[in-house]
Amino acid sequence: MTGIYFHIPFCAKKCPYCDFYSVSYRKETVSRYVGAILRNIAFYEITDTVDTLYFGGGTPSLLTPAQIGEILDACAKAYKLAENAEITLEFNPTGKRDDYLKAVRAAGVNRLSIGTQSFSDTQLRLLGRTHTAEDNRHAVYAAQAAGFTNLSCDLMLATPDQSEDVLSETLDALTALPITHVSAYMLQIEEGTPLSRDGALLSRCPDEDATVDRYLQAVRTLEAAGFLQYEVSSFAKPGNESRHNLKYWHGEPYLGIGAGAHSCFSGEPPLAGASQCRFAAKVGGERFCVPKDIEAFITAEHQPVEILDEHPLDREERLMLALRLTEGVPEVELSAKARRRIPALLQAGYLRRAGKRIALTPEGFAVSNAVIAELIEA
Repeated sequence: MTGIYFHIPFCAKKCPYCDFYSVSYRKETVSRYVGAILRNIAFYEITDTVDTLYFGGGTPSLLTPAQIGEILDACAKAYKLAENAEITLEFNPTGKRDDYLKAVRAAGVNRLSIGTQSFSDTQLRLLGRTHTAEDNRHAVYAAQAAGFTNLSCDLMLATPDQSEDVLSETLDALTALPITHVSAYMLQIEEGTPLSRDGALLSRCPDEDATVDRYLQAVRTLEAAGFLQYEVSSFAKPGNESRHNLKYWHGEPYLGIGAGAHSCFSGEPPLAGASQCRFAAKVGGERFCVPKDIEAFITAEHQPVEILDEHPLDREERLMLALRLTEGVPEVELSAKARRRIPALLQAGYLRRAGKRIALTPEGFAVSNAVIAELIEA
């Protein structure tokens, strides 16, 4: 099974912490961009069944329902879509957009990822968000009324002034909603973003110990509410895990379309003058990305790509990705040297055994980079 990711790099207002590739929304540019997406859908001939489609950004909910419908119709014509394909749209909860939600649901979108981030108006202002806590609630209930049953909300952790009580308020509001999934991310301070240059605001972010405390607080509260952790940043009611995002951690094939999109795929380069490029799904395939250049993407006959790695994922990379999941990895897949480090990590509470598998605990996930690096380097 193969997934397709569409990068929609347009925003009405860029958040001060965001490092994803995006530009200001312009109606004419978006229309040309959608046309380029349609050309690329026709260009890539995928031999495998496509079971996930994901609209990310940027702010993909700036596309009109008609434009989303065009893209989905083109996919249905070009590829073999699974009957139960998961089709996700990232949605910005700014404003009352009830009719929009009904229209995109009618167009075929069946999963919504809502960028709520927090249910504290003060926190939302500090993050530069343009919506309110009430907008968050309205978006969830409007989506439910539009027919969405698979709903995810984003939660940002370790933000400025986020105390235990402040986070508790957000978690209580979040878990009271009719949602099936939560993506809980640590605030990352990316070099070059406005936030990275705001020393006064940075000084109000939790320190390392408080960051771990906020993460573990979120894990405990979400699991108590029935959201089981299945990946370091992902929690779901049983059966509602993001099938598309799991492809990344399982090393399964996915194709990225759009400026700044990444792919992990294998295929035959197009012949001179060829109108299509045949791609065969292959676990751990060639990795390439599209340059972060909207005009180049729009004007090219098919999207230009930069090869990142011509070789399938090696054993080390596959272990590194798999260790992000609560299912962990078979202990026998670790080197003898790495296995000798397991008792100490078990004793410290960073690892747990699940049958013949080794997996990180919530405490291990809180410092996952260090724990995974220790095992991989061994």
